Amino acid sequence: MTETPDPSAATSRRAVSSDRLFRTTLLWSAAITGILAVAGAAIGFAVGGTSGLWSALVAIILAAVFLGLTAGTILVANRWYGDPLYVPIFFGAVMGGWIVKFALFIVVLLVLRGQPWLNNTVFFVALVVSVVASLVIDVVVMLKMRVPHVGDVSLPTLADVIEEARRPSLPPAPPEEGNQSPPADAAAPRA
Repeated sequence: MTETPDPSAATSRRAVSSDRLFRTTLLWSAAITGILAVAGAAIGFAVGGTSGLWSALVAIILAAVFLGLTAGTILVANRWYGDPLYVPIFFGAVMGGWIVKFALFIVVLLVLRGQPWLNNTVFFVALVVSVVASLVIDVVVMLKMRVPHVGDVSLPTLADVIEEARRPSLPPAPPEEGNQSPPADAAAPRA
């Protein structure tokens, strides 16, 4: 005896409408990071020599990694969309990613502080330019993407409405035991 699989219990993952937005943000950020790395290395070398070159590259890569982690953790968490534990998984992944980024950023800054090859001015300017470029990308992608306001909701189809209308209605439920009124003849005094 072979059972036919239930199509309503499909295990295929439904895509979240925001996935496209975060993928586009990551792709644009990667392209801008490449452009900033080339420009920052050239400007850093012109301003501070080899020390300026490495300072600019480290700052740009650091900003790209940290800013890309947020979109990456959201994309990974969205893989559990539709699961009953989706909300805790989503917020756990995003908050965990932020905590890891915060701790890692402090560790990286403590390690880089006082390094003889680090040009602080070039590092700071390259870091700020990278963060501003990432924010501009986020704004442009948000303005240009066409994501529906209610994209992840399944509305009933005409077939669902017709099927619901054809179902036999249930008989009224019997009253609960504590809510029963006494029979009419029980209320009269007995002689």
